[in-house]
Amino acid sequence: MHDALCKVAEVPGDQLDKGVKIWAGKVKELSYQMEDIVDAYMVRVEDGGEPTNPKNKVKKILKKVKRLFKNGKDLHRISDALEEVVLQAKQLAELRQRYEQGMRDPTTSTSVDPRMMALYTDVSELVGIEETRDELINMLTEGDDWLMHPLKTISIVGFGGLGKTTLGKSAYDKIKGQFDCDAFISVSQNPDKKKVFKNILYEPDKNKYAHIRGEEWEEKHLIDEIIEFLNGKRYLIIIDDIWDKDVWKLIKCAFSNKSPGSRLITTTRIVSVSEACCSSRDDIYKMEPLSNDVSRVLFCKRVFYEKECPQELVQVSEDILKKCGGLPLAIISIASLLANNRQMKTKDQWYTFLNSIGRGLTEDQSLDEMRNILLFSYYDLPSYLKPCLLYLSIFPEDHKIMRDILIWRWISEGLVYSDKQETSLYELGDSYFNELVNRSMIQPTSIDDEGNVNGCRVHDMVLDLICSLASEENFVTILDGTRSKMPNSEIKVRRLSIQNSKIDVETTRMKHIGSLSVFTSDVVGKVLDISSFQVLRVLDLEGCKNVSDVGYVGNLLHLRYLGLNGTRVKDLPMEIGKLQFLLTLDLWETRIRVLPSSVVQLRRLMCLYVDDDTKMPSGIGKLASLEVLMNLGLSDMDLDFMKELGHLTKLRVLWLNCCGFDKSLGKALEKSISNMHKLDSLDVFDLDGHINYLREDWVPPPQLRRLAFVSSLSWFETLPSWINPSSLPLLSYLQITLVKVRSEDIELLGILPALVFLGISYYSRSKEAHEMEAPDLSSDVLFPCATKCRFFDIGVLPSMFRQGAAPRLKHLCFTFPAKWISRENIDLDMRHLPSLERVEVHLIKKGASRQEVDEAEAALWAAAEDHPNHPVLDIRSYR
Repeated sequence: MHDALCKVAEVPGDQLDKGVKIWAGKVKELSYQMEDIVDAYMVRVEDGGEPTNPKNKVKKILKKVKRLFKNGKDLHRISDALEEVVLQAKQLAELRQRYEQGMRDPTTSTSVDPRMMALYTDVSELVGIEETRDELINMLTEGDDWLMHPLKTISIVGFGGLGKTTLGKSAYDKIKGQFDCDAFISVSQNPDKKKVFKNILYEPDKNKYAHIRGEEWEEKHLIDEIIEFLNGKRYLIIIDDIWDKDVWKLIKCAFSNKSPGSRLITTTRIVSVSEACCSSRDDIYKMEPLSNDVSRVLFCKRVFYEKECPQELVQVSEDILKKCGGLPLAIISIASLLANNRQMKTKDQWYTFLNSIGRGLTEDQSLDEMRNILLFSYYDLPSYLKPCLLYLSIFPEDHKIMRDILIWRWISEGLVYSDKQETSLYELGDSYFNELVNRSMIQPTSIDDEGNVNGCRVHDMVLDLICSLASEENFVTILDGTRSKMPNSEIKVRRLSIQNSKIDVETTRMKHIGSLSVFTSDVVGKVLDISSFQVLRVLDLEGCKNVSDVGYVGNLLHLRYLGLNGTRVKDLPMEIGKLQFLLTLDLWETRIRVLPSSVVQLRRLMCLYVDDDTKMPSGIGKLASLEVLMNLGLSDMDLDFMKELGHLTKLRVLWLNCCGFDKSLGKALEKSISNMHKLDSLDVFDLDGHINYLREDWVPPPQLRRLAFVSSLSWFETLPSWINPSSLPLLSYLQITLVKVRSEDIELLGILPALVFLGISYYSRSKEAHEMEAPDLSSDVLFPCATKCRFFDIGVLPSMFRQGAAPRLKHLCFTFPAKWISRENIDLDMRHLPSLERVEVHLIKKGASRQEVDEAEAALWAAAEDHPNHPVLDIRSYR
């Protein structure tokens, strides 16, 4: 069935015979029924996956026979269902022969060039945004006395995919330093108005409004608070993606004219909304398609990687660009598709592609034609990526989708699978995620210090497409502001995404539902009877504040994924131990303080998120399949628990919150971590001061890639001897605090071959910057991969890196006592760091005169300006 459906999926929907579509739909439905039958059998008969002990073989057999008799009725029911689906399968096999001519052989899937990973990071430069950005800035700051003028609103309007948000964000980043406070707020098509107002408060002052997102405020109270907060301040705020004039009228109430020099930027696809945002049409910036020259540059850089277009492809390239109509999204999508090959496609293949696009965007720039462009990219996806992309339709518009959560959900849904037992499902899912980014089908939203993408969002145009496809294929049923009712009664709901509280849900239609995701707090318990969803595999209630009781989950025996992050659940039922197929249990930011002892029976559990004050039961070592254990608190654990951690030999990711260790506990923890040979990420948070449980002779796991001692209040006396190239050859991230920072320590860290991020802090109660002799980093092999180095309270200078060192360093942070400026031969030169883009300086004023502080700042600005890249300079002064 899988092979047949893959073959059908290779053919664009508009090229498939109607009979083939009907047949394929029946095959999909039959495959769902088969999965239910197999799961029902495994739940009732299987022994929970425990390894067979030869000594107890007879007992196992007798126990299984008793279970078979006990579940006789269930087995009879399963047998009848099996006979029925086998009969249907035979009928569909016969029917297939009639439609064989409607299918073609699948083409060989292509691989993504790894260089495509960086495309989103420099898209603004590639589309020639500098000229339009400067035009927009001129509209915002027109006139020498613009700072004295009242609040002004500029609206950017244009077709979806033209780059409105990109333009607004570019201008925002360029000038936000001229304002007292700033914020970038996304509204979207069906906005939560209270959330929008809370973000307007939270973004400019995260400290003052740290908890506002979890608090209940009335709209009027929020508006009054914004007015009071912004009164007298010069602010720059972007309100992105407004769809409705009434929504803007309400948001506008929060902004008054009592803040001279303040500016608002709005973006929208709808002209009437842009007119409602502005007092004058002169304040509307209408986005235009890219010029032919800019389109050509963007296209060629993405397809040919900075090279010119081969002469034989010039004409076909021009024809393809003509059909793109200057839309960046269309150009990016098509260029990514054409570049998705390690071997250049032939001229004939390019013309075949051109003819497949149809009339494109040349006649009418409508959503339907844009859909045709994106559909071609969708049909070019390998069969294993199509359902992974369609699955993203579960998430609401503008939802930030976290990479790890998405991958675990894919795994739980069965969208990531392998016939090879040694293959890591997470690593396979991770490669799927990367491939979707590479193909420009999803957009990265956050990139960590190592350059890894931690989250993504789906472009509005792509989301429209996949929502449509998911609905057509009955892959996901979406209930949101525009779709509030279930499909017709003949369709069995398999996956349900509830994104709006005003919905019409028939719970009687939920018999076959396998996946439920709820993104609103007002549905669960009032409309949905989740306990009746007997074949549910995925249940995600993240953020549902009114959910406090999940006593029913113990009966959901098929469950693979349980997400309760951000709910008010206080207790898990003891029956949760029955969920023998559970893979992911997310209990972050709940009110659960004690896990039931039955949790250790979850032998297939691969991912467990808890709060640091959640008490774990004894027997944790029985969770032999665990790969991720996040935020584990160890303050109240005994010696046996520490030893049991060592049985988790499959752990890849471990976050620990340590406190109050004696010598025996520390030694047991050290030994346990050493047993985790697959561990590649270790984060330790400790407020107890001296870290004495990872001794000098400790041997760390050889696969360790990330090592972070998160609290600046926990420290080592000196750099541990086990941090060296031979013990940690793969280490790419290191965050550590030391009492003594020696010149030779910096040199040693410089020869770690894979180090990308270094964050090293000096621990001192006096808060004096640590002055050290500058090490000689003259060798070109030192810091070969480092892109970001942060030296906290350590008085080092850019000149520490001699010519040839740190060739990839983009971000440098260091501490500079202003009084040093009076020294002879002080060297702040940065020109020898060729990749430098940002410099952050913690300028210490203590012990320096006003003149020395001014001279230090001037010297730092001069050094940055003298660098060919003109890196961004961020000086933060401390007394």
